[in-house]
Amino acid sequence: MKYLPIGIQTFRDIIDGGFYYVDKTQFIPKLTSKYYFLSRPRRFGKFLFLDTLKEAFSGNKELFKNLYLYDNWDWEKRYPIIRFDLSQAYPDTEENLIESLKSFLDDIATLHHIKLTKRLIPLKFQELIQKLYEKYNQKVVVLIDEYDKPILDVIEDIEKAKKNRDILKKFFEILKPSDPYLKLVFLTGVSRFSKVSIFSGLNQLNDITIDPNFATVCGYTQSELESVFEDSLKDFDKNKVKEWYNGYAWLGESVYNPFDILLLFSEKRFKAFWFETATPTFLIKLLQKKKYFIPEIENLEVGEEILSNLDVDNIKIENLLFQAGYLTIKDYKVIGSKNVFKLSFPNLEVRMSFNDFFLGYIIENSLLKDKTEIGLIEAFENKQVEKLKDILHRLFASIPH
Repeated sequence: MKYLPIGIQTFRDIIDGGFYYVDKTQFIPKLTSKYYFLSRPRRFGKFLFLDTLKEAFSGNKELFKNLYLYDNWDWEKRYPIIRFDLSQAYPDTEENLIESLKSFLDDIATLHHIKLTKRLIPLKFQELIQKLYEKYNQKVVVLIDEYDKPILDVIEDIEKAKKNRDILKKFFEILKPSDPYLKLVFLTGVSRFSKVSIFSGLNQLNDITIDPNFATVCGYTQSELESVFEDSLKDFDKNKVKEWYNGYAWLGESVYNPFDILLLFSEKRFKAFWFETATPTFLIKLLQKKKYFIPEIENLEVGEEILSNLDVDNIKIENLLFQAGYLTIKDYKVIGSKNVFKLSFPNLEVRMSFNDFFLGYIIENSLLKDKTEIGLIEAFENKQVEKLKDILHRLFASIPH
């Protein structure tokens, strides 16, 4: 019997511990370029995929038995790894962010018994790459998770967000002159900040966020859910599971959020597991500030520039909603020379929870909010038009102007 890997994020722990694992190793040989970037919403498996890359490039073949990569990889080569997670940084001040980056680099240097002498953080990063290359006579793999967290954590303070952005820009710029010493650079995050603002030096950065070839690199497809979790799924109505949790798509087959599925099988009840791990307060404030017409969220049509470029100088609501996972791609078409994407809520969990949260934000009295919701549902179900009018009248009257 296998176990549900709730809270287990490392590939080795999942394999050695006998946990369920959905094989995503077939995507690793597809990484034939040098620089990659992947954006996915929080709790979607980005950390686990990076950890899987780490084990593959470290040559730990025994962990991949019965997986795709076992017979499709050169296990003779082992590469030195630089791996860190910027969600562990302290972005509240410039000094703390710089000190966090310094600490990450020093810890890796210590692990490999390397002495770093440079003082400036970008130069220290470059020095670490070169010395790892020299020590092992092998190119270096750089894996960075949540690259954007130091910016997003302070996004409500635009000036502070800009300062953190500039620190990270200088930090990543050093990758370009380090190119001869690099085998692979893979960065993940929630947001797709424009190349100009963060990755100006990496002209060859391959953004696979909405690349159909990597659409299912994170998340569970329907077939993966039914085959890997067959024993757990038999206790549920598959159509209801799909309605609640499937629907995330990036120009390919739609997928489930792993976090939702694991907790559904553990708690054996339908609940907004993913949505409740973070509240979209900043987004709701923006929606109110810009007087956004909420019903439009369910049927947005936007150009690729909206999806691709987020910058603290010009924050677009549609961009944040998409990148945070509250909206997903439902359709795609080309009009003239313009790529047009249709966005909507991915599933019932997000649609219901987002609307509920918005209602709770504008109606401070929680009892009134619940009474209003229940009344609206009953009025719709019983086709009581007059009751519906009365509820809506009282609702609008309760909202502060």
